[in-house]
Amino acid sequence: MESSARGPLAEAAKQASRLWWLWLVFGAVWSVIAVVILQFDDASITTVGVLIGLMFFVAALQAAAGAVLAARHGWVYGVFAFLFVIAGFVTLISPEDTFAALADILGFLFLIVAVSWIFEAFMWREENEFWWVGLIGGVLMLVLAFWTAGQFFIDKEYLLLVFAGIWALMRGITDFVRAFAIREIGRQL
Repeated sequence: MESSARGPLAEAAKQASRLWWLWLVFGAVWSVIAVVILQFDDASITTVGVLIGLMFFVAALQAAAGAVLAARHGWVYGVFAFLFVIAGFVTLISPEDTFAALADILGFLFLIVAVSWIFEAFMWREENEFWWVGLIGGVLMLVLAFWTAGQFFIDKEYLLLVFAGIWALMRGITDFVRAFAIREIGRQL
């Protein structure tokens, strides 16, 4: 009975592992976003809000893909996709008027990202020997969340840009590692 149940699950995992290259694409997109964000010298408030909003929508797309592809706990990905979409809309409604509020709640928004990465790392623990990379990224983002929440810089737009760039860079690196881990799982199956 157990072997017949493992057969379809193993086949589904093997089929999903054929999409390992999607995480390479996600990693490349996040890395490009990080480079673009960190290249700004004098970014406008609107640009900051739009970039952050787009980053949340990309994160929502990734979480939605995780919800569809996850063999178990897909609902967790779905919850985070929903939260990321809300965060994206909040930042895009009126980036000029809400920039100060966004900078003030940036710690909370980074907390959402950190918790999602930590949950994701533990969900991958059994299937991925590099699950700890996602956990380290989540813990670092958690540190950034609390540090950001306590900052009162005059130039919040630069703080926002730097942390958004760090977020994007950490996500890109994590996705590159995850892509090769997914490919390896497919090879083992």
